[in-house]
Amino acid sequence: MSGSYDDSVGVEVSSDSFWEVGNYKRTVKRIDDGYRLCNDLMNCIHERARIEKGYAQQLTEWAKRWKQLVEKGPQYGTVEKAWCAFMSEAEKVSELHLDIKGALMNEDFEKIKNWQKEAFHKQMIGGFKETKEADDGFRKAQKPWAKKLKEVEASKKAYHAACKEEKLATFREANSKADPALNPEQLKKLQDKVEKSKQDVQKTKEKYEKSLKELDNTTPQYMENMEQVFEQCQQFEEKRLRFFREVLLEVEKHLDLSNIASYKNIYRELEQNIKAADAVEDLRWFRANQGPGMSMNWPQFEEYSGDLNRTLSRREKKKPADGVTLTGISQTGDQASQPNKHSSVSSYEKNQSYPTEWSDEEPNNPFSSTDANGETNPFDEDTSLAVEVRVRALYDYEGQEQDELSFKAGDELTKTEDEDEQGWCKGRLDSGQVGLYPANYVELIQ
Repeated sequence: MSGSYDDSVGVEVSSDSFWEVGNYKRTVKRIDDGYRLCNDLMNCIHERARIEKGYAQQLTEWAKRWKQLVEKGPQYGTVEKAWCAFMSEAEKVSELHLDIKGALMNEDFEKIKNWQKEAFHKQMIGGFKETKEADDGFRKAQKPWAKKLKEVEASKKAYHAACKEEKLATFREANSKADPALNPEQLKKLQDKVEKSKQDVQKTKEKYEKSLKELDNTTPQYMENMEQVFEQCQQFEEKRLRFFREVLLEVEKHLDLSNIASYKNIYRELEQNIKAADAVEDLRWFRANQGPGMSMNWPQFEEYSGDLNRTLSRREKKKPADGVTLTGISQTGDQASQPNKHSSVSSYEKNQSYPTEWSDEEPNNPFSSTDANGETNPFDEDTSLAVEVRVRALYDYEGQEQDELSFKAGDELTKTEDEDEQGWCKGRLDSGQVGLYPANYVELIQ
């Protein structure tokens, strides 16, 4: 509620004036309103604290989810680090918003609560001590003036009634003079009544004026006493208003992250991480680790060995053949001079594996599954040795590629191939879908 006033407001006297009997109740009610406003401000801060906490939780969940997606996705190198910097920023900002929530509840909320307890004292019979004291003070200051005002109203009413009666008697007496049916005695009575009503008017008028004068005489003291009680209420309200201003400024400081040095450092660090992304560096890394820069065991002539008749497992096929030494293989350009500058394994490597074999179904391929004599190729994978076992998922997993399985914690599936060098197993869901999954996401069913 707001309003304004000026010195000329006294020119028009309002019937709703503070000086009217009982109108001090609004000032008394303001004390009770002050208590309720403390509750409202605490509720307002509590709601904001819940918003800060919820926002912090959302930032954390978002950062965790997208950090996993980026790390398991195909992005690599310095751009991957720049992308992940956004998740780091969210985690740090989340901590700051949790700090805001703590400051709002532990400092601002508690400060209002303690001030309210000290400023307002509840009574056993209900209400507050401060409210009763103000009400009693106004009532005591107004009681003598209100009594005089009541006398003025009574004398005013009597005076107006006498005037009305005098006017009516005069009207009747004037009409009787024109009525020949009235005898002199009746006319004399009317004249006496007019005279008496005039005397009553004079008497009530004097009493009215006297009571009004007495009221005027008590008015200065009445105003002084009322002003004194009102000033006490003003001082109490001033304390509340100043306290609210102080608390709101503290809340503003807690909410304003721009004044926190660590907040500025978060975005300074984020900007540096993004600017550190180097497309040329990432392309060079990919060439060396996933492209033509990779080393290769080129096919060489091998003498016949009797142990070639045994079948090789899938894992053994991926390893370089024992006892074979490549000679005369040289690298050119970046292949020979460029070292691997990335010590961490890219998410692209962790999530995808590429076959190292080419198609062996071409005509006249000496390494086809069946040789000219109809015998089995010793380099083919012997699936007869694979042992299928049942496993149970320990965690939820959402497949990131088309050749990966998705399952929930507690689901059971069949492991069809053992873990490879990159930590992946091949398995089959009960629905019949076959694909890869992380080996450490499941346990063997005993």
